Amino acid sequence: MKKLQILVVDDESRMRKLVKDFLVKKDFEVLEAADGEEAVDIFFENKDIDLIILDVMMPKMDGWEVCKEIRQYSKVPIIMLTAKTDERDELQGFDLGVDEYIAKPFSPKILVARVEAILRRSGSAVAGEKLQAGGIELDISAHEVRLDGELIELSYKEFELLNYFIINQGVALSREKILNNVWNYDYFGDARTIDTHVKKLRSKLGEKGEYIKTIWGMGYKFEVVE
Repeated sequence: MKKLQILVVDDESRMRKLVKDFLVKKDFEVLEAADGEEAVDIFFENKDIDLIILDVMMPKMDGWEVCKEIRQYSKVPIIMLTAKTDERDELQGFDLGVDEYIAKPFSPKILVARVEAILRRSGSAVAGEKLQAGGIELDISAHEVRLDGELIELSYKEFELLNYFIINQGVALSREKILNNVWNYDYFGDARTIDTHVKKLRSKLGEKGEYIKTIWGMGYKFEVVE
């Protein structure tokens, strides 16, 4: 069975080795890049990369530029690593389509757990499986969403969030419950992450964004208005 490929991008060789060692122990194949330009070259030379772990501060091209370049052509999951903890940086990452955002220093074991969670969800789809609700159709295996037959573009995390909402139609969901199920790990932080994704998801769904109702002081509920 072919090993899943992960591209680790960081200008610090020590950091790349640390992350690589933990990933290799979990039987992943790891490719390395020491700067942004090398990362882009490697990505487009290797069509089978399943996930990217991307540092922000790098020479030649920083992580944001790399993310922008790759997102023009691919929805491959991206985990962004950064020494910064500024809220604006985190929101910028989500705007660019980053799937996870991890501040340094971090636990390599937690990083690997998040890698496994993303790959498990993206690889667990049943061919041909589809969900439908109020004119919204999700093709799980193709990771595509259509509104009344028209294809729309969602990020990896927006797709997962919509999928979770539709599966739990009519159920009041707390932010904590959504984070623990969609992000698949215990999230130590506030509600900005989920609120940011819900806002973007509503916008992309247009009028159907009204299906996602806010439950003040708690979270959200997906409910189709007939």
